[in-house]
Amino acid sequence: MCTSMCVCPASLLSFPSPLSEVVTMPSSNGQELLFSASVPALGFSIYSVTQVPGRSPRAPVPQPRFQKPSSRDLTIQNEYIWARFDPDTGLLVEMKNLEQDLLLPIRQTFYWYNASTGNNLSTQVSGAYIFRPNQQEPLLISHWAQTRLVKTDLVQEVHQNFSAWCSQVVRLYPGQRHLELEWTVGPIPVGDGWGKEVISRFDTALETKGLFFTDSNGREILERRRNYRPTWKLNQTEPVAGNYYPVNSRIYITDQNVQLTVLTDRSQGGSSLRDGSIELMVHRRLLRDDARGVGEPLLESESGLWVRGRHLVLLDKAQTAAVRHRLEAEKELLAPQVVLARGGGTPYHLEVAPRKQFSGLRRELPPSVHLLTLARWGPKMLLLRLEHQFAVGEDMSGNLSSPVTLDLRDLFSAFTITNLKETTLAANQLQASASRLQWTPNTGPTLKPSPCRLDPASITLQPMEIRTFLASVQWEEDG
Repeated sequence: MCTSMCVCPASLLSFPSPLSEVVTMPSSNGQELLFSASVPALGFSIYSVTQVPGRSPRAPVPQPRFQKPSSRDLTIQNEYIWARFDPDTGLLVEMKNLEQDLLLPIRQTFYWYNASTGNNLSTQVSGAYIFRPNQQEPLLISHWAQTRLVKTDLVQEVHQNFSAWCSQVVRLYPGQRHLELEWTVGPIPVGDGWGKEVISRFDTALETKGLFFTDSNGREILERRRNYRPTWKLNQTEPVAGNYYPVNSRIYITDQNVQLTVLTDRSQGGSSLRDGSIELMVHRRLLRDDARGVGEPLLESESGLWVRGRHLVLLDKAQTAAVRHRLEAEKELLAPQVVLARGGGTPYHLEVAPRKQFSGLRRELPPSVHLLTLARWGPKMLLLRLEHQFAVGEDMSGNLSSPVTLDLRDLFSAFTITNLKETTLAANQLQASASRLQWTPNTGPTLKPSPCRLDPASITLQPMEIRTFLASVQWEEDG
């Protein structure tokens, strides 16, 4: 018997409660157990899994490890997304948003850049701190992928094998409004004497006019333009590396009508080196030290041999895309944590009946509000940070970009807020005592200073605003 507990972080308060997830539990014999789980916001759910006596798990039909596509209908679909793969190459070639009736030809596959060992322009090599390919065009890992199609009630998957060291699973769950691409890369072969820097690239026919967009530390969105800097005239000598930017949570391209967004599960380098294209760096293995302080090449022998990660692909109308990528990026960053333990143990509290589900909320927060921090600050005091996660004008079809007012008095189930004091962002001084430089911006709304006396029943957040409070609380057990 095994007990699985799904814990929903406090930061997922901005999502409707309960949150539905498909839990995957791998076993030592290569089989997987999938089941649908529901987790309340700021809480947990406990599920027990037992094997029926006298019965063994149903063995899957043996499949060849490498299987070239043969079916002419290599598609996966749920109620929101449809994706088609070329039966001859096994590559993703079309994606459709069924809800918005958007069809986008799209080709996704893996390439690698040949790492520079220095040339006549510079002796700088590609290494741990320096990305410098020796040519502008990357090399295909494979022109086709060997595929296997899996369809169950809980998931639809296309398994792609590009080579012995590069594979991917493209999957759709019921109710999911994006494609999930789980890639596995490594160990990268370097027996040919060349360091390799592997990318996943998405190619479309969108006319993007040299523009693409990346996030700034998961919050604001920044416009990027190829071979351009907004504050000086750029002499571009590195056409690939000079156009790479940090991607903490998302990168997207748009033709002002259709938007293709790729969400990442970790910080990566990314770019759009041609119109209609997005690429993300997924793994690197290099043979030379770049002389930037490490003193060795990026050539791990054990733990860094292979990497597994996820890209979430969203296709939306440009006017409504922010609603999807804002909420989905937060959900990806702060996904429920799965904790496993053997069942049948002694309860932690002998005198209390075990709880199968708990939520720290009495009601859910508005979708535009995110609980950033909830931490003990004393016996009867908590540090509370709230953020508005939409920018001005970002939600063009609704009101998620509007200011929002909250009633915090009876929001939490474990305590009641009796008094609030607003502090600076770092919580090291009261907001009323802070002396700040006065700026005169020429764009955006003017934020009005908050009153010294705060009413917990009326806390207003402006777009992209973060407010920090010290909250005096009365714990429920104190009566």
